[in-house]
Amino acid sequence: MVKGRLKKTQLNVYQPAELVREIKHRSIDEGLSLSAFVGRVVSDYLEEKR
Repeated sequence: MVKGRLKKTQLNVYQPAELVREIKHRSIDEGLSLSAFVGRVVSDYLEEKR
């Protein structure tokens, strides 16, 4: 593991095509990779629920 980085694991999820398209477009708008964007959104959601 590289110092300061977390080990990453692949996660496959199935979502409706239109939702995936919207997520991809939003990640581009935010200047993030798809992986980074989804990770941030999920982390923010989980933090809000804590």
